[in-house]
Amino acid sequence: PGRMLEVGTHIGASTMHAASAISAYAGNGDNEPRLTTVDIGNVNDPVSKPWLQYGTRYSPADLVKELGLSKMVRFVTSPSLQFMADCRERFDFIFLDGDHAAKTVYQEVAAALRLLNPRGVILLHDYFTDLRPLWSNGIVLAGPFMGVRRIREEGVPVRVIPLGQLPWPTKLGSNVTSLALLVKDAA
Repeated sequence: PGRMLEVGTHIGASTMHAASAISAYAGNGDNEPRLTTVDIGNVNDPVSKPWLQYGTRYSPADLVKELGLSKMVRFVTSPSLQFMADCRERFDFIFLDGDHAAKTVYQEVAAALRLLNPRGVILLHDYFTDLRPLWSNGIVLAGPFMGVRRIREEGVPVRVIPLGQLPWPTKLGSNVTSLALLVKDAA
């Protein structure tokens, strides 16, 4: 994807990986890859340094700078729904990993679908199919599943593809992931 949107920067782990992934497509002139990452708080605040409370020594901007990718990443401090309502840019890939409340996910998915280029995809974090636990700890976050279910019940033609297992360890001694792709169904 040339244009990516991430909702929920937090400490920048996904930001760093996404920027690294799209950097392979740099140098294509007008179609330079770009990642916009949005968080409700200033994740790069040099005074409060929010990243320190999570055990990382570097701000998300510092991590991206260390990779030499600062020019392709834009950090935005804004509520996600406000940013998406005001946004005029279109994206090939949108990662939703902000507020996981069902109402917010429902609104973010609807907004993301409006911002998605044809054949673009949305990646959801913490999607628990049918509210079943994925790990031995039994924890389930209901919001993403409930928000998407509501979108689908309203007749929006989307399909969810849970990623299931990955070829690398994830957590709790497994390869299981709560990531799921959301794609527009072909009409």
